[in-house]
Amino acid sequence: MFTGLVEAAAAVRAIGRRAGGARLDVERPEAFVDAARGESISVSGVCLTIVPGAESGLLRFDVSAETLDRSTLGALRPGDAVNLERALAAGGRMGGHVVQGHVDATTPVTKLERSGDFWTLGVRLDPSFSRYVVEKGSIALDGVSLTVASLAEEELTVAVIPETFRATTLGRSRPGDLLNVEVDVLAKYVERLLRSSVPAPSADERLRVLLGS
Repeated sequence: MFTGLVEAAAAVRAIGRRAGGARLDVERPEAFVDAARGESISVSGVCLTIVPGAESGLLRFDVSAETLDRSTLGALRPGDAVNLERALAAGGRMGGHVVQGHVDATTPVTKLERSGDFWTLGVRLDPSFSRYVVEKGSIALDGVSLTVASLAEEELTVAVIPETFRATTLGRSRPGDLLNVEVDVLAKYVERLLRSSVPAPSADERLRVLLGS
């Protein structure tokens, strides 16, 4: 589990397609010097596992075809930057919100506007996921925990503070760029529980609805 507080932005060194997926090498930031084989890392919001075999100074990951198709990782090129976060340690501070690293979809940036030292980032969200988003609720974009500032039918905005703009890849976003989206998993559980608690209509009730009586 992660909290959406990015610890470093690092450059992709190499990404090579393999049967059923790809192998991704990312430069190892100083904060990740002791990150070991088998450890889970959020890479721009995608939970990946460190695998052995990387050169010194690199983090290596195997990426499945499903992840490549579902996220922006499939479009990465050497030199691109990714956000990195280590998994939350037991007893650690929950600084952001619950982020699983299970990307729901990608979404295009609609705007990145500056207001003084701060920025407003807009993204377009598919209606199938917008029902899980509420104003002043949480959302993860490229692994960054953010608060929803405004919510329209198909667009939401978040406020980006100067530190987040500087320390993550969000500051490099341009209209049309795709970001990884993970909606709040708690909203999904609530929906599932409410749906299962409502009894299914009987055949007679369905018939009355159809007949308009």
